Amino acid sequence: MTQSSRYHNWANPVTIFQIDAATEAVFASFNKLIKLNLMKSTNFLKALLVPAACLFLYSCDMAYDMDGVFMPEASYDEAMPGEPEEPTGGDKFDEIVENDFIKTADQNVSTFSIDADGATYAYMRKCLRNGFLPSPNAVRIEEYLNYFTFDYADPTGDHTVAINGEVGECPWNPEHKLIRLGIKGKSMQASQMPAANYVFLIDVSGSMNQDDKLPLLKEGLITLTDRLNPTDRVSIVTYSGNVKLLLESTLASDANAIKKAISKLGASGSTAGGEALKMAYEEALANYIEGGNNRVIMGTDGDFNVGVTSTDALVEMVQGYAAKGIYLTVCGFGSGNLNDSMMEQISNKGNGTYEYIDSEDELSKVFVNERSKFQAVANDSKVQVTFDKEKVDSYRLIGYENRVMANEDFDDDTKDAGEIGAGQTITALYEIIPVEGFNGEGPLAVFDFRYKKMLGAESIPLSLEITGSDALDAMPTELRFAAGVAAYGMVLRDSKYKGTATFDMAYQLVGERLSFDKYGYRAQLQELIMMAKDTQQ
Repeated sequence: MTQSSRYHNWANPVTIFQIDAATEAVFASFNKLIKLNLMKSTNFLKALLVPAACLFLYSCDMAYDMDGVFMPEASYDEAMPGEPEEPTGGDKFDEIVENDFIKTADQNVSTFSIDADGATYAYMRKCLRNGFLPSPNAVRIEEYLNYFTFDYADPTGDHTVAINGEVGECPWNPEHKLIRLGIKGKSMQASQMPAANYVFLIDVSGSMNQDDKLPLLKEGLITLTDRLNPTDRVSIVTYSGNVKLLLESTLASDANAIKKAISKLGASGSTAGGEALKMAYEEALANYIEGGNNRVIMGTDGDFNVGVTSTDALVEMVQGYAAKGIYLTVCGFGSGNLNDSMMEQISNKGNGTYEYIDSEDELSKVFVNERSKFQAVANDSKVQVTFDKEKVDSYRLIGYENRVMANEDFDDDTKDAGEIGAGQTITALYEIIPVEGFNGEGPLAVFDFRYKKMLGAESIPLSLEITGSDALDAMPTELRFAAGVAAYGMVLRDSKYKGTATFDMAYQLVGERLSFDKYGYRAQLQELIMMAKDTQQ
């Protein structure tokens, strides 16, 4: 068996290598010597040294994972502790190239897919609590915005989505204005939810053998199990060096069986995540509920190193199953080898969301307080904004860099876009430069939105004029909070577009809208802003 150096937790030592059958026989012989009480014999030392030497040479020559799979890339040197590294030094994030200002004379139409993730916000919080700032590529401002629920009105009539918008001043550049776009998914109580067919896909590889990984994941899934409707169903697939269907589809009314299976899990071995993902999807298909919430909930640090590991191959796989009506929720854990890049992409293409779990409080947010988000009420949701060339000189979409779409894709129902959960709000900001002499009268832009109630259905259009009027020189409350969040993200990134934004500015803007804060997330943001300021100093 292999030494799994990259997974070894030096604060909590575990076996560095595991024996195969041949080596086990050596140990068995040695054990027999002890049982025969040969320790009193003068030949005992010889009897001990021979098998010990053989075992040492054997283990240094070959490396096997915790499931007996040969791993030639592993080495003894890798298993030895070295110089301390920054806790996030091995985490993988895609480079973010910020959206630039675009002249309306050149292109007055902007199109993007919505993003319902909140992962990098929670990741930022963990970084600050560990005493350092997140890297610029780990700050996706749209996820900071969409971590929070905004005070938007529910849809009316037959619609499952409502849209809104407003205009106000830009705090970090007085000569510019901000446009806020708001989207709200239809709220649903637990009793209104369709039956769920969940597959818990649990990473039990050695890299998950840390307190902030598998133990936290287990707690979250047990918490979720306790809140399921009796007719919901749960299957469990686990993976390390090999993949196992740990629990066949089980009614949530038998919660004890589900929680018992989760509680027994431990971490060891390599990570065959691609094969596991396929098994989880197949299990979801085998127990598919027509009209229900068929979803894989994956908990991992994303460190796939056996079998299908290519992000492109994984994306192709999840796209195929998404077309069959299986949604994907990815929950990331830990730091040091977090593959954010892969998890963000597969959740995006898998009709799902990506969350990062850094604490028990975040468990409550994802699995309790906002569990309704697991139920999609809008599919393939897209935004298109058409700016008035006579009133808007230039515009810049803040965040959403990897969600930008071609303008012609907006009306194409075959193009994939984002999903919105029940009761979920989505927020986007545009920073605009008004034309010289514009007095604020009339619409500045048209906000068009398309969504599907069901996968494969024809999209439904919504449209709203964004009017400046008197609000052009004011700053509505929800816009104020959104501006504070965006300012904070830009300062963290040291964005070239931050203007006069500072941590103090972000703190003040956020603090002026704490009345809409049921669970205290907005107030906590104020604390994090000050932590970031202190850390930077």
